[in-house]
Amino acid sequence: MAGIYIHIPFCKTRCVYCDFYKETDESKINDFVDALCAEADIRKNEIPEPVKTIYFGGGTPSRLSNRHFEQIFDALFSLFSIEKNAEITLEANPDDLSEEYIQLLRELPFNRISIGIQSFDNDELKFLSRRHSSQQAIDAVKRCQQAGFDNISIDLMYGLPRQTLETWRKNLQKACELNIQHISAYHLIYEPKTKLYSLLQKGRVQPVTDETSTEMFSTLIDTLAENGFEHYEISNFAGNGLYSQHNTSYWKNEKYLGLGPSAHSYDGENRSWNIASLDKYIQSVQSGKPLQETEHLTPAQKYNEFILTGLRTMWGVNLQQLKTNFGAKYHNYCIENAKKHVITGNLIIIDNCLILTTRGVFISDGIMSELMWVD
Repeated sequence: MAGIYIHIPFCKTRCVYCDFYKETDESKINDFVDALCAEADIRKNEIPEPVKTIYFGGGTPSRLSNRHFEQIFDALFSLFSIEKNAEITLEANPDDLSEEYIQLLRELPFNRISIGIQSFDNDELKFLSRRHSSQQAIDAVKRCQQAGFDNISIDLMYGLPRQTLETWRKNLQKACELNIQHISAYHLIYEPKTKLYSLLQKGRVQPVTDETSTEMFSTLIDTLAENGFEHYEISNFAGNGLYSQHNTSYWKNEKYLGLGPSAHSYDGENRSWNIASLDKYIQSVQSGKPLQETEHLTPAQKYNEFILTGLRTMWGVNLQQLKTNFGAKYHNYCIENAKKHVITGNLIIIDNCLILTTRGVFISDGIMSELMWVD
């Protein structure tokens, strides 16, 4: 089975921390949707197996109208074999989720909403250049619930400049009070070519200390566990077993097709990505040859990705699958380099799966790097 990722590149404004490909000029939305559907037709044979997840990411997918969504879904359901109970997710900004817009979404195949809240603190939202307030975010979640959406995820961000542990605790508590099913929590990263990175270079903002970052991560894990969330991936927490099926397929190295400018694809052997330019994307699709780059993965690269993605999750790295897929050389290398971390209690082997312990999660980057194959 496979997944489809659709990159919607439009945003009303640019957030200071975001380095995803996006455009604030929405005048070409119609042309983009036409090109997106045409690309789906051109590439329909790349995933002949049933599609179990569809994910609209961005950008801000909630900038599209009902007509746009209907056109896209008509193309997808006519070109691909979509499973009856496929998980179909829409990323949305709180300020787009009016009662009218949510009712529009209910009439479409969406059954999961991922809301980019980031913070419930108005000062933090202003710093991040988010368009919504704390109350608007809360109201958006409640409107989605009242409309019948029962699989709602929100994004939160921690490690912000001047963010305190107490503010972070309050953010988490407000999130838990909303009775949502999923939380993705990410530490702020100063990505090059973002406004935030420029502020950092000029000394106008200061990163939080490593000690504070660790305390915030610990608070995140403990608070969400106390409120019934399962920590199933380093940055992701689910209630009632409602994991993000789409993102889980990434971590389990399943195939996916990426449509739209800058979207990535994986066919089980190679990775490819579309050009990160709306104009060039539209022109290339119209010519019948979408502009793409492809990376042909070596056995070592595939092994490294298998380790990296597996260890990020509570299911860990299946050692038998590792041996079957990569052979004894890579299997033995992994076991040998994992030994000291098993002895120290940072890794554990359960049912022939290598899994990070709670303690190991805090130093996961270092553990993963030591298990990586270096040519």
